[in-house]
Amino acid sequence: MAEDLLVARGIEVTYGGRRGPFGGPGHKVLHGVDFSIRRGETVGIVGESGSGKTTFGRALLKLVDVSAGEIRFDGADITHLPDSRMRPLRRRMQMIFQDPMASLNPRHSIRRILIEPILFHGLARDAREAEARVWKILDRFTLPAAVLDRNPHELSGGQRQRIGIARAALLEPDFVLADEIVSGLDVSTQALVLNLLKDLSRDLGLALAFISHDLSVIRAVCDRVYVMRFGKVIEEGPCEQVFAAPKSNYTRALLDAIPLPEIDPEWLMRESLVDETQ
Repeated sequence: MAEDLLVARGIEVTYGGRRGPFGGPGHKVLHGVDFSIRRGETVGIVGESGSGKTTFGRALLKLVDVSAGEIRFDGADITHLPDSRMRPLRRRMQMIFQDPMASLNPRHSIRRILIEPILFHGLARDAREAEARVWKILDRFTLPAAVLDRNPHELSGGQRQRIGIARAALLEPDFVLADEIVSGLDVSTQALVLNLLKDLSRDLGLALAFISHDLSVIRAVCDRVYVMRFGKVIEEGPCEQVFAAPKSNYTRALLDAIPLPEIDPEWLMRESLVDETQ
């Protein structure tokens, strides 16, 4: 069995606390959360709005500071690494955001958005080699070459999300966090995006953490699932086991609130072929 790539133990995040005699305790958002993921594994993180799942995802990537606990990446303790020492690891730990319009520079062309990170991280010798890498991934993601000369606002929602995934994939990461990336997309585009992620996880051997409120999506693409409530993990295990026989009343309530359809192994492939040009 592959070793864990990313391990978090006892993670706490507190917002608004002040130091000194007049300081307050702040608001604790995460309460001792544990998490692990192996290379090539896809793990879901689910919970209602306000459960802390997005904050936890950002803590894993050190986009927010933790007030307690430990995060280890590829065997190294990164919990309190300064930005200067985290910078070399940023390429290996990527995030795909829910709203690609908020994460893609509206003033830059797609060509620039995709090529600049490759050059910055030294993954190509020059712009020509970087663009060759971009052309290959456009073909894989069924995106027309014309998108390179467009700006993000000129693309459809499905195209923008694929550009966000492509930008992360071009850096050849080891760990990717995807935060609600298919919410707001139609069913066929959701399936296309999810299939891309499954293929990347398989081909690159990357670890993928998938945050979503859609339990049917988690059930279809994830190996294991963490269920969060009020900043704590209340249940964790293989997806089939958790969904078939939930141990916590909260998980059972989530499942009852959004009944899961019977799994159709072909639905992702079938829907993704409906319209690959969206």
